[in-house]
Amino acid sequence: MPGSTWELHLLLLLGLGLGSEQALPPPCESQIYCHGELLHQVQMARLYPDDKQFVDMPLSTAPDQVLQSFAELAATYNNTVPREQLEKFVQEHFQAVGQELESWTPGDWKESPQFLQKISDPKLRAWAEQLHLLWKKLGKKIKPEVLSQPERFSLIYSQHPFIVPGGRFVEFYYWDSYWVMEGLLLSEMAETVKGMLQNFLDLVTAYGHIPNGGRVYYLQRSQPPLLTLMMDRYVAHTGDLAFLRENIETLALELDFWAENRTISVSSGGNSYTLNRYHVPYGGPRPESYSKDTELAHTLPEGSWETLWAELKAGAESGWDFSSRWLVGSPNPDSLGSIRTSKLVPVDLNAFLCQAEELLSGFYSRLGNESQATKYRNLRAQRIAALTALLWDEDKGAWFDYDLENQKKNHEFYPSNLTPLWAGCFSDPAIADKALQYLQDSQILNHRHGIPTSLQNTGQQWDFPNAWAPLQDLVIRGLAKSPSARTQEVAFQLAQNWIRTNFDVYSQRSAMYEKYDISNAQPGGGGEYEVQEGFGWTNGVALMLLDRYGDRLSSGTQLALLEPHCLAAALLLSFLTR
Repeated sequence: MPGSTWELHLLLLLGLGLGSEQALPPPCESQIYCHGELLHQVQMARLYPDDKQFVDMPLSTAPDQVLQSFAELAATYNNTVPREQLEKFVQEHFQAVGQELESWTPGDWKESPQFLQKISDPKLRAWAEQLHLLWKKLGKKIKPEVLSQPERFSLIYSQHPFIVPGGRFVEFYYWDSYWVMEGLLLSEMAETVKGMLQNFLDLVTAYGHIPNGGRVYYLQRSQPPLLTLMMDRYVAHTGDLAFLRENIETLALELDFWAENRTISVSSGGNSYTLNRYHVPYGGPRPESYSKDTELAHTLPEGSWETLWAELKAGAESGWDFSSRWLVGSPNPDSLGSIRTSKLVPVDLNAFLCQAEELLSGFYSRLGNESQATKYRNLRAQRIAALTALLWDEDKGAWFDYDLENQKKNHEFYPSNLTPLWAGCFSDPAIADKALQYLQDSQILNHRHGIPTSLQNTGQQWDFPNAWAPLQDLVIRGLAKSPSARTQEVAFQLAQNWIRTNFDVYSQRSAMYEKYDISNAQPGGGGEYEVQEGFGWTNGVALMLLDRYGDRLSSGTQLALLEPHCLAAALLLSFLTR
């Protein structure tokens, strides 16, 4: 951007009166990694193909010295430093990405975990062994200098080593880690899981919540709250009640963050209900996507920039960054500039919190604290009543995000519409069968390679034709709760489809990916960056499905891979012949 434009931009960030907006606080205090002239000029010069690269680079000297040197350089060039000089400055004052992390081989990794024996198909078993091996490649440990000189790094220090997603994501991510942990527990790596859990608990103690990921520029936004579920899976696997007892108040503290900072009251039918939403009232472009957010802002009136940037951060907090899901109901639902994440009450967020309330109630009961157990049991009951009153649609057989401004449900298809089924946040046992009917009515069962993220093809990564591993899990395990053999069979066939897609792509490319394109059974695309290899949660979900259905899954052609219009008949035939 030319000098005059970025000066206007900085005035807005400083709250000096562009448009009618009140300036919001920056995503963190760092004038290098979160806001300020240095960040702005480097990112707008696009020195790197991915904005994340610059904000992940450690400093070579103290931040005050770097800022002083930059101020002197900027003054020499009338506050608009030429690209060549910016490149030279960054080379002199920053280190290469990844210097603060070292590769780590988990000490509890071992050959041949027990679950492999459940897998009948020899090709799938050999593939599962490869997935088990990938944990060694995805292990990271933070060097001690991040603890002794935190001001020189954007990385947030964690004491214990951890498993990362992979690719450009070399730090921990919050909700990814749940499905990673499920895979690690199947790989019998409970000590690694305990260390990752302890890191998260330490973050709640330090900040009151778990940031989106392990960088200071993520500090003011979280991600779907799955910490209590992580603890539940660890305790179920190990029986480590002492660890639960030591940390239960920290679990409660995290739920307090969502109750105090992400709550919204909604009136309907003469009643008032309390539910949660994603909401990040912090200004400025996301540092890791700075140039994109700035360019997007320039397509809108200047007075709406801060609102846009806050809504983009809320979209990132949802984990679905980005999707038509957050654009629906806007005047221009095809444009990311219309994002309105905080104006929607999301099904999945409230299902995750409902599940956490149930688990926390159970934890307190086990530990003998009945008053706290009752508190969380009542909170869950209130939330189920709110979900039923506001989000559930009896005619369609699913839950739907609620649009606060337009006061209506968003009836578009997303796998998240069935999250309460997965989370156990319902009271009618027939709901799983209604959900199956909903999937049939939405023609979701016609997709042979996986469950699509939506039916809208917008070019955003959380839309058609992409499919994501955690969303497959939400639907498959939700349907598997049904007492109906037919609904359980559909859950299996969906698992078979997903495993076959993952296996076929791995067979071609020797890699696992963060998302898949179900129109051609290839790695996914769209969004703000190239598709990434690794990949933590994809590996975790694959191992979960191989563990659950290993005696039936096949690496070869299945009935579920027939022509789409034959799927319903295939499911029925499969059930009748068993």
